Amino acid sequence: MSTARDLGADAEVRARAHLEAHGLRTEACNFRSRFGEIDLVCADRGTCVFVEVRRRADTRFGGAAASITAAKRRRLAATAQLYLARDGRDRPCRFDVVLIDGDGTLEWIRDAFGV
Repeated sequence: MSTARDLGADAEVRARAHLEAHGLRTEACNFRSRFGEIDLVCADRGTCVFVEVRRRADTRFGGAAASITAAKRRRLAATAQLYLARDGRDRPCRFDVVLIDGDGTLEWIRDAFGV
């Protein structure tokens, strides 16, 4: 039987493969800071892309998209600022979301938070 951690890791692997198949290059996985964690950091033709991967087996409470709260977005933004400061390159960035719901449907939302 798979644990929630296993399912989350599988979702991240699937999301990464999907993004790379669409031309993004992975720079980091599970980048952590004191503020939180960013699942994937990718490059898309000069743009730094911070990717949140969400999987929900049960859609009764709104599915994967509903699980990204305002507080989660704030933690992602703070972690992204730290990543950019350490990275040292001056480049545009955006936040994407990859949603995987219980039936396995994958949805990629580009610029999901409109920084």
